[in-house]
Amino acid sequence: MAKTIRIQKYLGDGGILSRRKTEEYIKAGRITVNGRPAAPGHPVAPGDVIAIDGQRVRVERDKENLYLMLNKPRGYVTTTSDELGRRCVTQLLEGVEARVYPVGRLDMDSEGLLLLTSDGTLAQRMTHPSHRIEKEYSVTVTGRLEGCEARLAALRTLEDGSSIAPARVRTVAERNGRRILSVVICQGLNRQVRRMCALAELRVERLVRIREGGLELGGLQPGHWRFLTGEERDRLLRS
Repeated sequence: MAKTIRIQKYLGDGGILSRRKTEEYIKAGRITVNGRPAAPGHPVAPGDVIAIDGQRVRVERDKENLYLMLNKPRGYVTTTSDELGRRCVTQLLEGVEARVYPVGRLDMDSEGLLLLTSDGTLAQRMTHPSHRIEKEYSVTVTGRLEGCEARLAALRTLEDGSSIAPARVRTVAERNGRRILSVVICQGLNRQVRRMCALAELRVERLVRIREGGLELGGLQPGHWRFLTGEERDRLLRS
């Protein structure tokens, strides 16, 4: 009997859909296996015909996964397509022929380090809250600057009651009524740093992710991308 694998893992490892997105598509009836609607955890085997919205998908099991870093500029959404016609980060990946997917998100007005990969297992691991991967942001703020580091570090909940772990906050520079903060968090709630700043009576003028785990943005220019080095890739896979 051929070995089977759960459909979420099959599509995730193949870089087709994240496991969470696969579950959403299954609930919406958008995925079929051999012509029949798929169920969560549906076992699939080599030779099965998997289709999304009626289009067959093929997973190249033997291909080498790609890992790359993009310096996301403002004005791009962190998706591979957008129903509103907004610019997507994948449009910046000139020369990348294989399909890669963003790991986590940066909102449209935020900038900086964005990891993209075809490795679905890695993407799942890095975005799962239990792994608490550190993310460091350079945040330019105005407003109530006095004591803002302590106010940000003291926050334990957001405005909707969501719990957050303590952030590490320090001032990097201050000039012309603006302060540049280093904010390190280990969660990835939607617009978390911006929401924290709002609670601390700060206005965000610029937000740039400069580090994720052991990966640093360095001198990569906005809108440019590069493959991870072998050392970076190995460190990422061990994290």
